[in-house]
Amino acid sequence: MDIGLVCDGCSAFNEINSQVCGSCSSALSLNGVASEGGAAESGAAADVPAAEASEPEGVKCGSCNTMVLSGNRFCGGCGSPVGQTPAPPPDPEPTVSPGKQTLFFSTMQAAKAKLVLIKGEGNDGESYALAGTDHLVGSDDADIVFDEDPFLSSTHANFFYMAGKLMVEDRSTNNGVYIRIRGTKPIGDSDFFLVGEQVMQVFIVKPPGDPTPQRDGTYFYSSPDHNAGFELRQLMEGGGTGLRFPATGDVVTLGREDNDINFPDDPFISGRHAHVSIENGAMSLSDLGSKNGTFIRIAQPTALEHGDYVFMGQQLLRVEIV
Repeated sequence: MDIGLVCDGCSAFNEINSQVCGSCSSALSLNGVASEGGAAESGAAADVPAAEASEPEGVKCGSCNTMVLSGNRFCGGCGSPVGQTPAPPPDPEPTVSPGKQTLFFSTMQAAKAKLVLIKGEGNDGESYALAGTDHLVGSDDADIVFDEDPFLSSTHANFFYMAGKLMVEDRSTNNGVYIRIRGTKPIGDSDFFLVGEQVMQVFIVKPPGDPTPQRDGTYFYSSPDHNAGFELRQLMEGGGTGLRFPATGDVVTLGREDNDINFPDDPFISGRHAHVSIENGAMSLSDLGSKNGTFIRIAQPTALEHGDYVFMGQQLLRVEIV
């Protein structure tokens, strides 16, 4: 007669000193109390003559050398699966200095910034991860290509990193690279800026000298000069000059209506869009909360921030620092 424990979970027979069921690995109990000491702690087992106990058939556990009955899948002593080497203990958790955290390196981590193409109605289009050193944009010989844009040069602009900052530079193109200004931006002689679809250029105008009398001592009669020191010129397609507006005061406003300079047929210009002002000989360009923004053409490599907008050719790109 074999003496042992019957599993409450699956009714499998187990040796009397088993801690867990060899069939389902459930914890075993004797009279409602988990077995810990084997046959010596069980009165029923103590009364059985040793001659009546048969030698169990099975294999030894690879972890604790306990004999495992044939057909059992788990060791009754330690619970290890029969015939499998126990899994090694897990590696200790890495030590992290207070306030620091080690992150997994990945391609997305290398791309510190990306450009998002803005389509009609302000919707987002394709995005371009800037994960390398130089990222050329153009109509042909570039990493980011807009081959149907007739206003882009073959290699038009370069986005690159310098001192941890994302930079953009114009590659000496005809139509330039424009960045949307935030509030007010200094502007200098011959600088270009963009409002709606209008490309404007600002020029410093020197005041006229003292009039020179004619031979008979009279002076040439002319209109009085009220120029405040600068004028704005509209750049037309092909490079010609359109409207010319000499400033008659310290501020010149631009917009769709009721301004010093109006463009009523431009759907991208706000009613009161921007103004150029001069103070103590220094000029500045200000956006007046327009819907589509005011852009200034860059003359040298310029640092970009998250949320900046860059315009080149017919492409409007939003900068996202990731």
